[in-house]
Amino acid sequence: MAGPLEETPEWQALVRHQRELAGRDLRTLFEEDPERGEQLAVEACGLHLDASKNIVSDETISLLLALAERRDLGGRTDAMLRGDRINSTENRAVLHTALRAPRGESIEVDGTNVVPDVHAVLDHMESFARRVRDGDWTGHTGSRIRNVVNIGIGGSDLGPRMAVEALRPYADPELRVRFVSNVDPSEFVDVTRGLDPAETLFVICSKTFTTLETLANARSARNWCVGALGDEAAVRRHFVAVSTNAEEVRNFGIDPEAMFEFWDWVGGRYSLESAIGLSLMLAIGPDAFRELLAGSHAMDVHFRSARPRENLPVLLGLLGIWYANFWGAETHAVLPYDQRLSQFVDYLQQLDMESNGKRVDRDGRVLSHTTGPIVWGQPGTNGQHAFFQLLHQGTRLVPCDFIGFAESSNPIGEQHELLLANCIAQSQALAFGRTAEEAEAVGVSPALVPHRTFPGNRPSNTILARRLDPYTLGTLVALYEHKVFVQGVVWGVNSFDQFGVELGKELSSRLARDLTGTADPGKDHDSSTAALIRRYRAFRSS
Repeated sequence: MAGPLEETPEWQALVRHQRELAGRDLRTLFEEDPERGEQLAVEACGLHLDASKNIVSDETISLLLALAERRDLGGRTDAMLRGDRINSTENRAVLHTALRAPRGESIEVDGTNVVPDVHAVLDHMESFARRVRDGDWTGHTGSRIRNVVNIGIGGSDLGPRMAVEALRPYADPELRVRFVSNVDPSEFVDVTRGLDPAETLFVICSKTFTTLETLANARSARNWCVGALGDEAAVRRHFVAVSTNAEEVRNFGIDPEAMFEFWDWVGGRYSLESAIGLSLMLAIGPDAFRELLAGSHAMDVHFRSARPRENLPVLLGLLGIWYANFWGAETHAVLPYDQRLSQFVDYLQQLDMESNGKRVDRDGRVLSHTTGPIVWGQPGTNGQHAFFQLLHQGTRLVPCDFIGFAESSNPIGEQHELLLANCIAQSQALAFGRTAEEAEAVGVSPALVPHRTFPGNRPSNTILARRLDPYTLGTLVALYEHKVFVQGVVWGVNSFDQFGVELGKELSSRLARDLTGTADPGKDHDSSTAALIRRYRAFRSS
């Protein structure tokens, strides 16, 4: 890798440019260019991106694109898409894009075309999903499956959980799909409360089939099911696995024929469209699932082929860098104006923060520039009554993505128009604010004018689509995947490992034994940890 990012001429040019632009505001930029709202808008794959409410000029975009070129974004993109092992710390290819490649395409890993394998698994998933949905796959007692419980954690939970909720209007209302991820037994108890074991199918998602939290919940599910049905053989009709470890799957009691494979070139947070999405396919059906894949593939094609200035993931990624590295923004808010996307921000938190929350570059050198932002948010209009006060009048700069849809899946009166009016109005208010003179003009008393003025100049993107359907959700998923990739390339980090999640898990295994032990914890732990273990034991003993 080349020298420090901050020493490149492109970075230094952006530093100087930010100082020049800091003296201007969005009101001025719009006054100078009455067509700005159209000129800084891009459409692709059914998505309309309005980037005009960003504190940028044409020169800003040019300078950011020059920085991306300096970091070889085009070359890194080609390397990812052709199957090079760009996950250098784990020596793996990164090919979630192959999961949605059409049948007949060729994408090679170590000289082997992986697309036929992808479609073989998709066909296996489809056959099984149709059998469950049609009632041909029954439980141990012959009862129809009416409940599906997905057991996973991280990417094996957040992606399908998000998508099942987002696409609920497309789901079979006779098939309830629920999720268990937390090792806290309360979640398992709450999710299974009221379910009939004879009508419940568990989908156990673990690549290695050794994930601590997932296996703990899987064993609880096994005990719950077998205890109710009274026969170990019931496991074969009520459990399927998404894994690569056939031996452990068999040892659990699951028929290896009911195991759905995925590959080491699919990272967990990028695995929604692999066999990890089986619970989603069961919910919405194979045809709708393939529409999701088609939407993501369309965005893949756009990302690979569109000119950088008209490339949605490139623009979103570079704008995020602009605020994080040159304006000091520490967080990024995602604000979907559709209740069906209530889990979307949770999904993006893992996608973004696990990918780019890194302190060293791909060569292991400690970075001196900021990397991944803290991603947060909530569906509108709820967020407006929670944290929008800080967005409008707080002291922190928080760039925002607003996401809205022209059609509602549940049109009632004029409520959808009211929802979309709020979406657009909030971005308008953030951008332009309200001056003291404008506050006085609407009758605000002089004493309250400071409290009723809004500084504006708060940047945002607005993404509009016709409706939230499987295809559109696929485009949104791929859009943010590629946005995160763009930022990782510029920052010089490996976006595809996640060693930061491991240390705490390693320590917890030993601590779990110490919590129930009797030995003095002070021998093996720091004073704080030892004191907490003693206090826990005291609570339990009393």
